Amino acid sequence: MMYAKVIVDVAAAQTNRAFDYRIPEEFDGIVKPGMRIVVPFGPRKIQGFVWKITDQTELSRVKPLQEILDPYPVLTNELLELGEWLALETVCFLITAYQSMIPSAIRAKPKKILRPAGDPAELPAELQPLFAETKEINWEQAAAGKEIRLALKKALQNEELIIDYRLQDRTKKKTVRVLRLPSFGPTKDYKTELGNKAKKQTEVMNWISSYYPNTSVAAQTVMKQLGVTQGVIQSLVKKGLLLEEYREIYRDPYEHHSFSETERPLLTDQQKQVLQPIHTAVEKREYVPFLLHGVTGSGKTEVYLRAIETVLDKGKEAIVLVPEISLTPQMVERFKERFGSQVAVLHSALSSGEKYDEWRKVHRKEVKVAVGARSAVFAPFENLGIVIIDEEHEGSYKQEDHPRYHARQVALWRGNYHGCPVILGSATPSLESYARASRNVYQLLELPGRVNNTAMPDVEITDMREELKQGNRSAFSRLLLEKIRDRLNKGEQIVLFLNRRGYSTFVMCRNCGYTSACPHCEITLTYHHTGRLLKCHYCGYHEPMVNKCPECDSDHIRFFGTGTQKVQEEITQLLPEARVIRMDVDTTSRKGSHEKLLQSFRNEEADILLGTQMIAKGLDFPKITLVGVLAADTMLHLPDFRAPERTFQLLTQVSGRAGRDKLRGEVVVQTYTPEHYSIQYARTHDFQAFAQAEMGQRKRGGYPPYYYITLLTVSHENAAKAMKTVDQMAAHLKTALSPESKILGPTVSPIARIKDRYRYQCMIKYKNEPDLIRILNDMHSNYQKEMAKEDLTISIDMEPQMFM
Repeated sequence: MMYAKVIVDVAAAQTNRAFDYRIPEEFDGIVKPGMRIVVPFGPRKIQGFVWKITDQTELSRVKPLQEILDPYPVLTNELLELGEWLALETVCFLITAYQSMIPSAIRAKPKKILRPAGDPAELPAELQPLFAETKEINWEQAAAGKEIRLALKKALQNEELIIDYRLQDRTKKKTVRVLRLPSFGPTKDYKTELGNKAKKQTEVMNWISSYYPNTSVAAQTVMKQLGVTQGVIQSLVKKGLLLEEYREIYRDPYEHHSFSETERPLLTDQQKQVLQPIHTAVEKREYVPFLLHGVTGSGKTEVYLRAIETVLDKGKEAIVLVPEISLTPQMVERFKERFGSQVAVLHSALSSGEKYDEWRKVHRKEVKVAVGARSAVFAPFENLGIVIIDEEHEGSYKQEDHPRYHARQVALWRGNYHGCPVILGSATPSLESYARASRNVYQLLELPGRVNNTAMPDVEITDMREELKQGNRSAFSRLLLEKIRDRLNKGEQIVLFLNRRGYSTFVMCRNCGYTSACPHCEITLTYHHTGRLLKCHYCGYHEPMVNKCPECDSDHIRFFGTGTQKVQEEITQLLPEARVIRMDVDTTSRKGSHEKLLQSFRNEEADILLGTQMIAKGLDFPKITLVGVLAADTMLHLPDFRAPERTFQLLTQVSGRAGRDKLRGEVVVQTYTPEHYSIQYARTHDFQAFAQAEMGQRKRGGYPPYYYITLLTVSHENAAKAMKTVDQMAAHLKTALSPESKILGPTVSPIARIKDRYRYQCMIKYKNEPDLIRILNDMHSNYQKEMAKEDLTISIDMEPQMFM
């Protein structure tokens, strides 16, 4: 008798272990570790992953598993092992780690269905309207408000309601209807068979037998080519002259693009030099983490492409990660042109079905290269030859929800598992990576010059305090405006960068000081001109713009701060001849809009590209000769020790968009703190000098890379409850950890309330704490009952990138 050890799809402390299920005879030899199956669990059927298969169990009575959802395992043995490591390292449940590795389309969710146990008229009065016109209702529909939710829970406890779980797999394979002849014999005279009246039917039969005598053809193709209707085809199917079938096809997000191999650029001496150790590591099947530090425009992408070619020649596979916002069509294009149909693309702009199909190409070993954002690091390759992370410093590689992994850590784990090199590439590496390279934990590779020896752009800094003194209240300094006019006259292109969407930062009454704030979050609302709405960028709450102050009835309501919408309006007034494309979350929310906007800018249908950080990297347009940074300080004064580093990185990245071809580039940086070292070193493109200055600050403050940091955040609808819990946790940690570790806090989070939940946090700073992972996992388990019963949320972030 064989048994499956199953990790069930219930994220809770009590279920965070393997459960034994008997494998029925009919599934013997079919069930494998990594498959999704359906098992009985209490009163319901739920999905689970087969973790291990064994011939022993300690239980006297073992339920049989009921259904197999996959013909092949969706998780490889490596991913099953990786999931265990991930759950431990990021303090999350095993099921959460496994679910994050598969596409959302195959994460089956059970539907909770409620129905009355007896007569609906006997239910509590507030629940009766729910069942007035139906016998059963969805839990999500029913439990809309807090009061109703409590009433439902009470009715379930009193057994007045019955809850039913229905498991639905969301996978939908795309199929196409095809037609074929029933037998492949000699061509018939269809006119005689069908008669003179059925001209269209005869035409269809003659056409298929001429062009597709031994194969099938899509019904859509027949209808399009011959201009016939559905009815004509259905008549032929009924008469038995045509057979129809449904064949599965992949959804292709790039079906309307044609990719053809462009001429390969000649490698520079620098590129050849950095490729040498990478090729050696591939040849020797050696795990070597490389940090590729190359200035913007130094040809890092070409290094990646050549390294992958070597890997593919060895019959191995490659994963390439690019930050979500810079997963620009240009990057995909470079890989598709070089490797064609061997590339699968995985990122969040694809529909759920497209993502599923791209993932299946990897799973079925139909492709050799996966290019994608953070989650592509879990691509189920079994013969990895290289993992590449472009722009490795990017914050978007850190998942801010469970499991809170950093793609870099997962990539290094997989590189070590497969014995293959991992390349971390950036013009502005994170200080943690740079410190590791200087201590030879990573091998440093340098590309200090641009391809074709193109000069780095000249950067000028404008002090906006001086502009204000001289009465200039515009978003543009006189210098920047003058340079924009000059470029417009020359027919060159301009990029304007402002890391703030919307129209203005906040709205305030000048009479009494009232500001419009979100009722659910401790944050001011941002004004959006489209629809004249005040929006919260944290919970999505919005309300109409007011013309009078709700507090003092004054009409002195004014906008403060500037967003991309407002800048666009100002450009239109100052430079009516300029054609502007705006790129931010508001203009790129529709599928494909990101690509369309960039394509029209490439086709020179606009002179100015104005946008947030999604335009700061990855763009390579020869006609961009001017980059304007409208407010370099937006990130500099955030309560985050990485603020100077992020400012330097962003300024360097956005500056790198200018002068990448034959035309010389210029950058104008507008700031209220021109003397800050991050801005000064960005002006001279001097990463080493910046790193030295910033490392000094980090050492004095006791921050990474000199210390590791773990952030604990507790949230609850009751501020006192959240505060009490975080106090208890901090007190426990002070006794459990070594005296060298520092516990900072507890304190209120920088944003004290989000979605009506109060947030408190404490921070652990440590250099060496070998038992920390175990202590945190134990502590998390101990609070599980309280979390479930009292709606308490505890989040533990091992390497936080965000402190807000």
